[in-house]
Amino acid sequence: MVVAILLVAAVGWADDHRGLSARTRLIAHFAAAIVLALPLLSPTAHIGDAGIHMAVFFGLCAFVVIACAWSINLHNFMDGINGLLALQAIFVFCAMAWCDREGFGASRTTMLILWAAATAGFVPFNFPRARIFMGDVGSGVLGLLVGAAVIWQATTHASALATGVIACSAFVTDATCTLLSRMLRGRRWYSAHREHLYQWLVRSGLSHAKVVALYMAWNLCIAAPVLYWVNRNGRALDASGVMATSMDVGVAPAVAIYALAVVAWFAGKRWCLKKIQNAITQPE
Repeated sequence: MVVAILLVAAVGWADDHRGLSARTRLIAHFAAAIVLALPLLSPTAHIGDAGIHMAVFFGLCAFVVIACAWSINLHNFMDGINGLLALQAIFVFCAMAWCDREGFGASRTTMLILWAAATAGFVPFNFPRARIFMGDVGSGVLGLLVGAAVIWQATTHASALATGVIACSAFVTDATCTLLSRMLRGRRWYSAHREHLYQWLVRSGLSHAKVVALYMAWNLCIAAPVLYWVNRNGRALDASGVMATSMDVGVAPAVAIYALAVVAWFAGKRWCLKKIQNAITQPE
């Protein structure tokens, strides 16, 4: 964990101060993801005990590494207005700590709570008015830690499999839809831009605080109830009376919440474009 954090932070610091190519950043992020993921996916712990086929195991390893590297970049992309990334990270850390409190054990639950507390200590300096910015150092490391939390949750078998992706639905949808939109239109998807929904909302006239409130409303009013429901209904007693959770629980609700998030993304983007166009054409 420490090695991965230092690697991401060092690359972020260099990029903040003198700029780095997208290739250099991606190589460093994938290296950090490998360092983080491989100890969590030990072949002796998963292939030997669970009887997982070797090809399936390495496919899972590749998926985890790509997802973790994407999490680093995703959260970097979403760090564009005051308070948004910090409050999102606090929500995810707290949600993972609560949903998987039986699977993590005291040490990891405490670690997640400490991550949330450390991030909360930054919030007063960045929201609603910013006196400090986290830069690529902070956003990249938070993305790495969120990726670690989701990996831990997915491997504990004590909560619904889709818990992590549901908790991250607001950011994942905005970043992924924006990236795919730019790629389909032939844009340089790896270049800096201002096409995320939260950026369009700000350009349409909403304050940073109001935009952050919209994202947190999604987390608290939609994601949080779904997280509670899938984990409450996914728990059952086996024959020995031990609490168990089916690994497929939460997949259907996750698909539904992402479908709703995509609709909200397109509706929000259309509302912003219409409002900006009306402001341009309206006579003074």
